[in-house]
Amino acid sequence: VNPSNVTKDAIFVDVSWHMPNSPRKAREEFLDKRLPQARFLDLDEVAKDHQLGLKHMIPDPQVFAKFCERSGISRTSPVVLYDTHGVFSSPRALFMFRAFGHTNSSVLDGGLPAWESTLNVEESSHPPSTPDPVQYSPPSLDGSVIRGYEQMVSNSSKFDSTSELVLDARARGRFLGTDPEPRPGLPSGHIPNSFSLPFNLFLTQNTNIVSEETYTRFKTRDEILEELKKAVGEGETRAMLEGKRQVVASCGSGMTAGVLWLGLNLLGVKGVALYDESWTGYAMRSQSKIAK
Repeated sequence: VNPSNVTKDAIFVDVSWHMPNSPRKAREEFLDKRLPQARFLDLDEVAKDHQLGLKHMIPDPQVFAKFCERSGISRTSPVVLYDTHGVFSSPRALFMFRAFGHTNSSVLDGGLPAWESTLNVEESSHPPSTPDPVQYSPPSLDGSVIRGYEQMVSNSSKFDSTSELVLDARARGRFLGTDPEPRPGLPSGHIPNSFSLPFNLFLTQNTNIVSEETYTRFKTRDEILEELKKAVGEGETRAMLEGKRQVVASCGSGMTAGVLWLGLNLLGVKGVALYDESWTGYAMRSQSKIAK
């Protein structure tokens, strides 16, 4: 959704997230500046514990429901998710809301910077207001849109007309194995038979007219379609659009895969899944086959 199209009853949720090696602190930035009456969602806290210590995994329904309850979000509340990069972590948060059946949810295209650039006013008071809690019964998780390790291994062992097409959102150097991973000790490379489609190819750079800093927004549907064709070819693209080829988005840790997921949904691709562990979970396992 564009800033000018946000409804008056929308509940803003700041879902900003930064890489582990970044000095930025999302919660502190939220306390300093945020959209009107916004809530804050920490994607690493509203998450499921993982045996490998992976962060921001899809939470249990009870954990998701408790966040919504204390944030004043009901099952029918119109939720608008945003981040401070423009478009970065907000699509991942939208994937979570949609996977739990909260369809009245969207991403603010361009996030907080786009809101500032349209000369809207953000809050800056301390502390943020505390919403009245509401009831939110634990929802059912749509497991059909989430892939696990064994499913990815089985799918990668071959590539034919029945295989799921895996799109890797990491930078191309990491995919090829020529550049290092940002997580120490983790090898670079890619899952066999996957395709490289860096998430920033779906995005365009913009300038915040207030701070003069750059931020990202989604490209047009036609531009996204062209990037998809370049990555997988016209035949596979057509098969995806016609529902004849299932597609799975992956990335470094399951965060920017959300950008590919949302971009494909904007094109009308149905049933796009996400590999929740992504490359970190795959490459941490010594038995995993790594292509370079």
